[in-house]
Amino acid sequence: MSFTPDLIDELNTLIHFDLGSTQQGIKIHKTAAPAIIAATRRLHAKGLLTQVDGGYLTSLGRDAAEGAQAVLTILTSAPSPRPAADA
Repeated sequence: MSFTPDLIDELNTLIHFDLGSTQQGIKIHKTAAPAIIAATRRLHAKGLLTQVDGGYLTSLGRDAAEGAQAVLTILTSAPSPRPAADA
């Protein structure tokens, strides 16, 4: 299984949540890109968001957002230098 465009849109939506506060959600406006509106609706249907247009993360949504943000951080970090092989 690989990441589909729909899953990538969902991951991109999850990384916009501020994990430093449980009191801050997001609102996806009707003028947002159709792919983001659809991703938000799917995340709500999966039980990750409290509202169809965003809202707050559920407990499961917070777990998913933490994972998405961790993967993004790892994949966008500069690679560590590899130790030289013994000659």
